[in-house]
Amino acid sequence: MNSYDLIVIGSGPGGYATAATAAAMGRRVAIVERDLLGGTCLNRGCIPTKALCRSAEMALMMPKAQSLGVNIDGYSLDYSAAAERKNSVTDTLREGVATVLKDVEVLHGNARITSGDTIEVNGELYQARQIIIATGSRPATLNIPGAELAMDSDRMLSATTLPKSIAIIGGGVIGMEFASILNAFGVTVTVLEYCPEILPGFDEDVAKRLRMSLKRRGVSIVTGAAVTSITPGCTVNYTAKNKEKNIDAEMVLTAVGRRAVLPEGLDAAGVATDDRGYIITDEKMATTAPGIYAVGDVNGRCMLAHAATAQGRVALGLHQRLDVVPSAVFTTPECAMVGMTEQQCRDRGVAYRAGNAIYRANGKAIAMDEPDGMVKILVDEQSDKILGCHICGAHAADMVQEVAVAMSAGMGAGMLMATIHGHPTLSELIVDAVSKAMG
Repeated sequence: MNSYDLIVIGSGPGGYATAATAAAMGRRVAIVERDLLGGTCLNRGCIPTKALCRSAEMALMMPKAQSLGVNIDGYSLDYSAAAERKNSVTDTLREGVATVLKDVEVLHGNARITSGDTIEVNGELYQARQIIIATGSRPATLNIPGAELAMDSDRMLSATTLPKSIAIIGGGVIGMEFASILNAFGVTVTVLEYCPEILPGFDEDVAKRLRMSLKRRGVSIVTGAAVTSITPGCTVNYTAKNKEKNIDAEMVLTAVGRRAVLPEGLDAAGVATDDRGYIITDEKMATTAPGIYAVGDVNGRCMLAHAATAQGRVALGLHQRLDVVPSAVFTTPECAMVGMTEQQCRDRGVAYRAGNAIYRANGKAIAMDEPDGMVKILVDEQSDKILGCHICGAHAADMVQEVAVAMSAGMGAGMLMATIHGHPTLSELIVDAVSKAMG
C-alpha cells in the first residue's frame, strides 16, 4: 500500500496550497484531483470571471476614452475573443499550479474514503496519517418547475457567444458579477433577487450604491422577487409585492448559491455532515473522524478561496487568523468589505460610529475619471477599534486590504489615521472615512 504523511482530496486553493505547504515542511504528500488542477476557483470560478471582468471594464472605458484625450474610432466588442483570453489565462495559471505541486504526488481520479486513514483511487489504496478533504462546492439549483431550462455559472463560463437578453436569478456575488460583465458586452440584463437588497451580507449602503450604478448602466434589478417557475421559451415567472409577474429572455442564468461536493465514503469513515450538507469541523478544521480534516467550501464556514487556503494552514497546525477575512465583488464599480456591517453591529448591540468618504471628493478618483464610489469605516464607540470597512468604487478590492491588515494587527483607528498616506491616492479615502468616524 502507498503510504504518505498527508493526502489531500481536491486541488483547489484549499487543496493545492495546503499540499505544497506540507511538502515544503518535509512531509510526504499526495493530492487527488478528478478533474483539472486548480479546482473550481481557477477553472470555473474566481479566475475566469475576473478575466471577463477585466474585458468588461475595458469595454466600459471605450466610450469615455475621447474625454480623456484618447481618440478611438471603430472599436467593437468581441466576446468570443474575451472568452479565448479567459481560457488562456486559466491555462497559464493551471501550469503554475502544477509547478507549485512539483514536490507533491498528483493522483488523477476519483477518491473514495475507505477508512479513517485510507482512500481508494482508480482501484489502488493509499494510506496517510492525515487526510484533508478540500473538494469544494458546485452551483446550487432552484427547486422549481422548469429549473432545467436555466444554465448555471459553470455553463455560462464555457459560452463563446452571448444572447441578446438574459434573466439572472440571484443578486449575490456571482449574479452581480455576471450582470456587470454581460451588460458591458451589450446584453439586456434583468436580475431577480429574493432578498430586499442585492449582495445579501454586504453593507446596505454599498449594495444600494452598486444597484443604482448598474441601473444607470441599463441593468434592470428587481428585489424581493420570488421565482416560481421557468417555462419553455425562457419565461421566468415570479412574485413581487404580492403580484405575479414574468419576464421573457433569450437565456436564464441561476446564481442562487453553492452546495458542498462530498467525496465518497464519508459514512464509512465516520465523517459527519450538518443539515445543509456541509462537513462538520472544529476550530482546527478536524472532522468527527480522527485524522480527517476538511477545509474550504466543503465545510461551509466561509466560502471564499482565500479562506480555504487559510483553513488549510490551520489544518496543518500553523498559526493563521480566521476572524478577519476580506471579500470582494468584481463588478464595475467594485465592492469590497471586511469585518462587521452596520446591521451586524446593531443586531449584536455593539455601539459604533460610522465615517463615510466619497470618491467624488478624492483628487486621484477625479483624475482617474472614477468619481462613483464611497468608503465607510465603522469604529467602536468605546474605543478606537476598527469594526469594519465597506467600499464601493474603483480598486475597492485592493483598498480594503489595508484595513484588513490593520484589523489583524490590532491597530486602532487612531493609529491608522496617524499613518501618512501618499497623495494623491485612493487610499486617502480610508483616512478621510476614519477621521469622520473618530469625530
